[in-house]
Amino acid sequence: MNSILDNNTAYSKEISREFFRSVYSYMFAALAISGVIAYLTGAGEQITFENGKQLPVFFVKYFLTAEGAISPLFYVVAFAPVGLGLLIQMAYRRLSLGLLMGLFILYSVLMGLSLSTIFIVYTEASIASTFFVAAGAFAAMAILGYTTSTDLTKFGSLLYMAFIGIFIAGIVNFFMHSETMSYVISAVGVFVFTGLTAYYMQQLKGISQDETLSGLDRNKLSLIGGLQLYILFVNLFLSLLRLFGSRD
Repeated sequence: MNSILDNNTAYSKEISREFFRSVYSYMFAALAISGVIAYLTGAGEQITFENGKQLPVFFVKYFLTAEGAISPLFYVVAFAPVGLGLLIQMAYRRLSLGLLMGLFILYSVLMGLSLSTIFIVYTEASIASTFFVAAGAFAAMAILGYTTSTDLTKFGSLLYMAFIGIFIAGIVNFFMHSETMSYVISAVGVFVFTGLTAYYMQQLKGISQDETLSGLDRNKLSLIGGLQLYILFVNLFLSLLRLFGSRD
């Protein structure tokens, strides 16, 4: 009897480990895709204007009009990931795994194009250092969320409502360009995104240990988990960059 229990426990742990391997594989793949695209389009060949300002060739060609104003394509790239992310998370049960992966890659590409603008505003050194700070904070909260025995459900619900609030405020400030509001949103965002990282890790731990899930559902949920962690990490990184990044 003990041998059977031990075998079942070992099997459950292996399933859980495999689930998290998939989750982090999706997350790191998305970060790699977005990072490469952001760097190539944001830090590549530059155009120098008469006033001495330099902008990436890609940005000038696709995100500016002939008059120098922001083009509609820029707004599409900036806001399309929001709808695409919601589609992936809300309709994953009805979509095939292949289609979900395609949408996931498209999301990563669009995010990379959107993130390319940080190279216009901040120095590469501050972007790199902030990335590692965000990675450290993210890892610490992920470990906390996985290991804690405290139920974070209520805490997560409150943070999710705060996330919606700063998301709406962020959209408003996208057009208002208020430095003060940007600072407040970023400061609150650091707290919200680190807290949500712990909450989602606890949720993913529960999913990983659910033996009733089919193999297909488990694969889909690992993709959703990777997407959620990717979104949290990127938002934490951007919040820290707005607070502490050195402007170019």
